[in-house]
Amino acid sequence: MLVAAALAALASVLLSLRGLRGEPRRGARAALVALRTVAALAALFLVAEPALRVVQTTRVRNRLAVMVDRSRSMNFPVEPGGETRVAAAARFLAGSRQGLEALSAEATVEGWGFARDAWPADLAALSRPEPATGGATDLLGALRAAAGSSGAPGRRLAGVLLVTDGADNGLLASGLSGQPRADLLALGVPVNVVSVGTDAPRDLAVERVAVDDFAFVRSTLTVEATLRARGFGREDVNVLLKREGQVVAQATVKLEPGKETYAVPLSFAPDTTGTFVLNVSTPVLPGEAVAENNSRSFVLRVIRDRVRVLLVAGHPSWDERFLRGLLKQDPNVDLVSFFILRTAGDNPGPQDQLSLIPFPVAEIFGEQLRTFDAVIFVDFAYQPYRTLDIERFLPNLRDYVRGGGAFAMVGGGQSFAQGHYAGTPVADILAVNPAEGMGDTAEPFRPRLTAEGRRHPVTSLAPGEAANEAAWGALPPLPGLNFTSPLPASDGARVLLEAPTLLSGGRPAPVVAVREVGAGRSLSVMTDGTWYWGFVAAGDGQGGRAHQRFWNGALRWLVRDPSLTPLQIQPDRPAVEPGEPVGFSVAVRGPDYGPAPGAAVEGSLVAEDGRVIGRAGTRAGPDGSARLEFQAPPPGAYRLQASAEVAGTPVERGSAAVAVRASGAEDSDAAPRPELLRQLAEATGGTFTRLPQAGLPELRLREPEVVEIGRKKDDPLWDRWWYLAILAGALSGEWVLRRRLGHW
Repeated sequence: MLVAAALAALASVLLSLRGLRGEPRRGARAALVALRTVAALAALFLVAEPALRVVQTTRVRNRLAVMVDRSRSMNFPVEPGGETRVAAAARFLAGSRQGLEALSAEATVEGWGFARDAWPADLAALSRPEPATGGATDLLGALRAAAGSSGAPGRRLAGVLLVTDGADNGLLASGLSGQPRADLLALGVPVNVVSVGTDAPRDLAVERVAVDDFAFVRSTLTVEATLRARGFGREDVNVLLKREGQVVAQATVKLEPGKETYAVPLSFAPDTTGTFVLNVSTPVLPGEAVAENNSRSFVLRVIRDRVRVLLVAGHPSWDERFLRGLLKQDPNVDLVSFFILRTAGDNPGPQDQLSLIPFPVAEIFGEQLRTFDAVIFVDFAYQPYRTLDIERFLPNLRDYVRGGGAFAMVGGGQSFAQGHYAGTPVADILAVNPAEGMGDTAEPFRPRLTAEGRRHPVTSLAPGEAANEAAWGALPPLPGLNFTSPLPASDGARVLLEAPTLLSGGRPAPVVAVREVGAGRSLSVMTDGTWYWGFVAAGDGQGGRAHQRFWNGALRWLVRDPSLTPLQIQPDRPAVEPGEPVGFSVAVRGPDYGPAPGAAVEGSLVAEDGRVIGRAGTRAGPDGSARLEFQAPPPGAYRLQASAEVAGTPVERGSAAVAVRASGAEDSDAAPRPELLRQLAEATGGTFTRLPQAGLPELRLREPEVVEIGRKKDDPLWDRWWYLAILAGALSGEWVLRRRLGHW
């Protein structure tokens, strides 16, 4: 409506101007147009009906957050030999109390303490020089917490007074740039900074350690340690690399004045697989501000680069050929093989000359035996080679397995009872009993999975029990079997495959059996026909993958592949910060390698000197898993050990390593960062001040919001009598003037 009225008023003025084109007198023409314009504006004013609204308003006070750093770096001195930073900050707050009270008329003053997180705190408490305990500093996170606080609903943050040394190890650790800068500016709050601390104290620290997550056994590994030294002259520092208390490498670093950072390579070759805690450390020099950051612990997982296998065969055979070919093709296997190419009937000479090269018995079964991860005998009898004195080394083989090695014996005419192993040290580590007098048979048979074999990784050809049984049932029959008798389960032995049609002692004869022998494992395969699962099965159209899957699973189980361990331990974190608890999860499998719900789980935390720091126990849940936790232990290297019982039967123990650091990120660098704080203040439009400071410095705050909270009243302006008089006068004046000038 107003637009139409405005257009009508404009049109009336234009029409008046058009009608006066013939008027020669410029003054008369201007007077008439002016009167028409005044009349049009007065009419438009009346149509608009304007009014004056009177509103009662008030200013709502915003919030001022006074944020004080309570991280451990505030315990360092302001300057060498001076008071602590936390004491300087407390003295500043106490001296600024009157200034803050004066600001309360403009903003609600809030107290905040912060470290890794931020929390509301009483200003009086922050003014006391109590030791700071926070383990990290996150300036940006603290500012976000204060800006998003709902402690005063509807009240925005007018500004921040930030009292800190700037030793950030959170999002601003690398500086104020990129996304952290954008996140800071998005808060839209001026940050007024009071910087605490002038000089970095005298300190030597292991700042960081660069190393891969895992290393290969018997391969050289280099650990790159970075040292940071401040306040020292020319000194020689010895740097040690320890593995759970034992020195494995060391180096000497020459400190130079003016140089702060030193890269120190430390190299060693792990000789054992497993998970270990390693520590890089330096001596504590006189006058150091922090002794805890002179060492840094980390966890290293040592794995096999390649599984080293020794294969000894009594004569060429299809089973030996297929197994040797399979191991040679596997890039993860380093194979060393010896086998006899001729039999005794081919040459009436000495049996020790039946190999093409001399058989290095003393080297293989003596000094080199422990360099192998697994030893496999394929249809090999030791007795024909008495001149080689192999029998003298059989106790070495037994001790090798008991000490953590792996051994497998594969059947044939010179294996088990027919190889005369009964009563020998080898019989002590076999998974079956090779009693004298037990022969063999060439009668074909089809093996059958036992209850223990349905889920065991050695006999797992397909995922799922039904699919696995179907896979075994589809394989061709085997051509023969060595008769043995099973060992009792109390000896750690389990039969995985049996021959239902061939009896031994009135029971199905064992075909494949496994055994836990001390810290090692053994596998007994009572047939020399496993190659049927590859070659013959492929000829029948079933594929040849069963042979490969069987032996791959067997080798992984023998060498204790971590993924096949019945009891697995996973720490929450491999390296724990000071003051934090140590927690870990345990997964338990039963004898059939299925989940063991309800298993009794016991765990302990053991220090590197063998002391048990804590014990805990629980029961596994429906999925066979459990979780244990120990309260924060002292710094050091620890081993988590766990054991479990399933239906009263112990399962294999498990262990993992965890490092509890002596110092965290907050202690590794004691230097204040005033330049970072200056950039923070400038970027947000705040002020920057360095202590010492007398009283409260100038603070920049956002203007308070104006909020309507009272009554409002509208006073009309269009109904005044003089507006009507102006309209009438303008119209009358224009009419009179037109008549006198002769315009109608």
